Amino acid sequence: MLKQLARLEQRLVLSPQMQQAIYLLQVPLQELSTIIRTEMVQNPLLEELQEQREVVDMEEVETGEGQESSEPEFQEEIDRLAAMDDEWKEYFFQDQSFSRARYYSPEEDKRNFMENSITRSETLFEHLLKQLNTSLVSDREKMIGEAIIGNIDENGYLTESLEEIALESGITSEEAAAALALIQTFHPPGVGARNLRECLLIQIDDQEQFNPVARKIVDRFMADLGANKYPRIARALRITPELVQKYVEYIAGLDPKPGRMFSSYETRYITPDIYLKKEDDEYRIIFNREYTPHLRISSHYRKMLADPETPKKTKEYIMEKLRGGLWLIKNIRLRQETLYKITEEIVKWQKEFLDKGIAYLRPLKMTEVARSVGIHESTVSRAVANKYIQTPGGNFALRYFFTSALFTRSGDNISSRHLKSIIEQLFQEEDPHHPLSDQEIMDKLGQRGIKLARRTVAKYRNALKIPASHLRKRY
Repeated sequence: MLKQLARLEQRLVLSPQMQQAIYLLQVPLQELSTIIRTEMVQNPLLEELQEQREVVDMEEVETGEGQESSEPEFQEEIDRLAAMDDEWKEYFFQDQSFSRARYYSPEEDKRNFMENSITRSETLFEHLLKQLNTSLVSDREKMIGEAIIGNIDENGYLTESLEEIALESGITSEEAAAALALIQTFHPPGVGARNLRECLLIQIDDQEQFNPVARKIVDRFMADLGANKYPRIARALRITPELVQKYVEYIAGLDPKPGRMFSSYETRYITPDIYLKKEDDEYRIIFNREYTPHLRISSHYRKMLADPETPKKTKEYIMEKLRGGLWLIKNIRLRQETLYKITEEIVKWQKEFLDKGIAYLRPLKMTEVARSVGIHESTVSRAVANKYIQTPGGNFALRYFFTSALFTRSGDNISSRHLKSIIEQLFQEEDPHHPLSDQEIMDKLGQRGIKLARRTVAKYRNALKIPASHLRKRY
């Protein structure tokens, strides 16, 4: 039997303004700049201040200062927006002691130089096609060559079998094989290979000084080569492991992905959100304002809103855009306040690291910063995502400063990042002829008072992308 029952429950519903604030908090600086520019195009009430000064125009709009008169219904709406802003800030902060951040904008000429220096590079497909078109071959052979080139990936490897290409193009397997043989003579050496072995063999054959032993190693011992089983290769070829090592060094100088030099991936530059400048013994937090225009509400539209001659529909349109503009300005400010407070806490906690380096990086959790700042842990996580800070010691992601703690036998704690740097240093100092095993690393850490399990050492070694000891051994 079905019954209708009334039930009272609490549910958090995020308004569009709150959703916008959360979104703006987590986007990177350059994406924020794009969002602001788009909003400025869509909202005629928003305009950019060319001078870097304190913004008072928004307060004037909120309080009605500077307006001759305003109809009661619209003034009431403006007052309501201001009240909503105070309520919304409580979602992020319990503590409103935000010291106003200073702002910094690098020279415009530097940015223009970087932007104007970026040019489109030639793709691998275009490069191979150009060589094909200058080859002394018939139109049919060029058509077959284009079919082959069309199936070469960005690393330079042929991704389809010759039989499949022949079937799809209506040609014979012999014609496809002849076209591939031609393309494999093109630049870069190794292009058109069907696997790593063939790629390396093409490059060895292309060398001015032919190396028959290196060719034999690649041709017959690829599996042993990948596993660093040099003694087995040495026995088969009747040479010493040390000589095998020299041939392997030669092979390692070949390019396993010849097409990478034509990679279409764009270079991405890190844009710091925040700069730390050391003055005396203190660090000053400076925001990067190059990508965030200084916004205000247009005085022209405020006058139209205050003018009794302005039609009601026009005022309603202005009020709609005014709401959107005010919320954008407020949420950008809230983003800056949140970042400032979090950075201030990080600087306070990690001052020794900033002064002296990685050995002084202290363990720090987001919950600790959230508690100190008076915001939720998820807000900290969103705020530091995709954000970078430029310090006197270099550029760091804000997430870099958050690291777990490990305890030494003396009871002191050490950050996991510092531990990684210690392990990495031990590997760098090892004897390449007798590389350290995970057990030996564990023992050396134990001598420093750091107790770790062998599997934990292996986990850190893998995180540092350091191969196992038998793969690092030199002969």
